[in-house]
Amino acid sequence: MAKKEENRLRVGVLGAGQIAQSAHFESCTKAANADLTAICDVADDLLQRMAIVHGAKKTFSDYDAMLADPEIDAVIIATADAFHVPASIRALQAGKHVLCEKPVGLTVEEALELKGVVEASGKVFQVGHMKRYDAGLQAAKSFIDDEMGALVALKAWYCDSTHRYPMTDAVQPLIVTSANARKPSANPKADLRRYYMLAHGCHLIDTARYFAGDIVSVEARLSERAGIWCWFVDVEFASGTLGHLDLTVAVRMDWHEGFQIYGQNGSILGKTYNPWYYKSSEVDIFREADGATHRVLGADGHFYRRQVEGFARTVLDGAPMSGASVEDGLASVRAMVAIARSVETGSRVALADVTGGV
Repeated sequence: MAKKEENRLRVGVLGAGQIAQSAHFESCTKAANADLTAICDVADDLLQRMAIVHGAKKTFSDYDAMLADPEIDAVIIATADAFHVPASIRALQAGKHVLCEKPVGLTVEEALELKGVVEASGKVFQVGHMKRYDAGLQAAKSFIDDEMGALVALKAWYCDSTHRYPMTDAVQPLIVTSANARKPSANPKADLRRYYMLAHGCHLIDTARYFAGDIVSVEARLSERAGIWCWFVDVEFASGTLGHLDLTVAVRMDWHEGFQIYGQNGSILGKTYNPWYYKSSEVDIFREADGATHRVLGADGHFYRRQVEGFARTVLDGAPMSGASVEDGLASVRAMVAIARSVETGSRVALADVTGGV
């Protein structure tokens, strides 16, 4: 673990559920420039246990009380998706910086409302698209920005696996639950088509945008057969780049995620692993200039810790934001809604025209 720096961001985490236990608590305790100062959850049994395990100095059962604490600089929103926007707005209005789990919101309208609050607050707001902190993806992005020239085409895929859950259970810490945990009024998994798009589709969309820029329109098809949901999405990027996205849940094979990018001065082939392996993507970059393929060796694959450190550098040092902004989060919501509308109508849908939710 890296030695702690003298100047550190004091973080309060809202929510002590699965994503906090498997990612955010450890990330704050391991980050060189951040501390896990507080945990807030309505489930007192879960709250006290997590505070002991992870060494949080303070605990809160009342969110407003945590937001009123002057020793808290920033909040990580690690709740169910339905609570992301209202919890983020309350934190920003209380003067706290925010790192919010993805997706940033469930509808275009609430994401737009949040964007307005972020802009008025003057605070740092970042969306938890932690794949932007994968060293392999960062190497690909650098090549695209500095050497590739015109990006001609991008193909990207995100395919969850039938074998993922036994593996996840094997590598994640034991997830502790509580009967007192606060849950959304509606079960998020009651509509699997919507759930899979929000849980997995937002990752695929953000990766595509990270590499190729703004998406203008989409034309999507969806197959639901044999217990498999498969979206094939043709994407029009503002840059003129051609795009194709494949979101499939769940493939009868190992976790299957990656991308191929073709450009003026080279190409990129990437294979991404399940995030709970904490293994950087294997990314091969072919440079036309020297006729050779280069692979970055990303030994540090703790994307969630690197995300917290990047967020803290922006807050503490004024460094440019290296993660996803509220604009990126809004664009992801627009794209997910557009894909849903395209599936419903069978036609191409412009992101600028969509309203409502997935």
